Amino acid sequence: MATRTEMIEARRPPDMRRGAVGWLRANLFNGPLNSMLSLVAIVLLTMALWPLAQWALIDADWLGSTREACTGEGACWVFISARFETIIYGFYPDAERWRVDIVLALMALLIAWLAIPRLPAKRWVGLFALVGFPVLAFVLLLGGHFGLEAVPTREWGGLMLTLTVATVGIVGSLPIGVVLALGRRSQMPLVRSLCVVFIEFWRGVPLITVLFMASVMLPLFVPTEVEFDKLLRALIGIMFFWSAYMAEVVRGGLQAIPSGQEEAAKALGMGYWRRMGLIVLPQALKLVIPGIVNTFIALFKDTSLVLIIGLFDLLAIIRAGLTDSNWLGFATEGYVFAALMFWVFCFSMSRYSQYIERRLHTGH
Repeated sequence: MATRTEMIEARRPPDMRRGAVGWLRANLFNGPLNSMLSLVAIVLLTMALWPLAQWALIDADWLGSTREACTGEGACWVFISARFETIIYGFYPDAERWRVDIVLALMALLIAWLAIPRLPAKRWVGLFALVGFPVLAFVLLLGGHFGLEAVPTREWGGLMLTLTVATVGIVGSLPIGVVLALGRRSQMPLVRSLCVVFIEFWRGVPLITVLFMASVMLPLFVPTEVEFDKLLRALIGIMFFWSAYMAEVVRGGLQAIPSGQEEAAKALGMGYWRRMGLIVLPQALKLVIPGIVNTFIALFKDTSLVLIIGLFDLLAIIRAGLTDSNWLGFATEGYVFAALMFWVFCFSMSRYSQYIERRLHTGH
């Protein structure tokens, strides 16, 4: 067996620099070609973004309450500040908006508690978020109980309505989608057939058609003495529509799990639901986190379609403000603000999903 006799050539020491300089060197300037491409990209981005920054920030008008305050050549954010409360609360009564504030603050607290790893009692907090919080939010927002003034859903709107539709759709579509995915892979022909028909039906029609059916056609098939709230009909339609897409995402994860996992659980004497709940589903859901979050993001953006049945979400409230004769000509600012709000929420979901992927990445 040959033995190496010469010395190994000296290698470059590892780059121990940290912070912004280290990140730039590792990602943008780690070689002559990459450095040149990075410089060209920076110059092009600066040329493209500088006019936008000048319009949106430098030359913009920020303070005031009427269009007369917009005297510069940039954006008139006075339109947003003057109508900010309407954008957030819609037509909710001024004296009752504290109830919306409590619900939104509690929602933010629950999300933060469940998202931060170091906080304790996540099981109880999660149980309250799934069971207690919806009941509390329903009582506070709708009113009519415990001395609270009743506020019909036709007066809901703005960001509050967008978050309500998105939250109910997300929380409802995931468990329904999981059940449908399990049913489609069931060995019982009747259960499998029902799940296939449900999934293919809801995936085969546009969401606009679903909302029209829920708003216009559904009341024709129920007794006249039964009255379904318009928002409730929209929520049910959105849940069913996106649960069909969620079912196919989850089914893809289930099919990616080797059959040996379930066979080993059978050998240990586990029943069907224990095998699914403890062995197969946790692995499958971890694999399809990107697909699940992608469906959530699409659902969040599609909340703007509730405008066609007379519900004024965030985008619809801004469009309604643009029809005010006092604010004609500021459509760009309104649509840019709406796009920014949607981007913030969607980007936050995307980043958190990437964090969950890294945290659950344990290999195979």
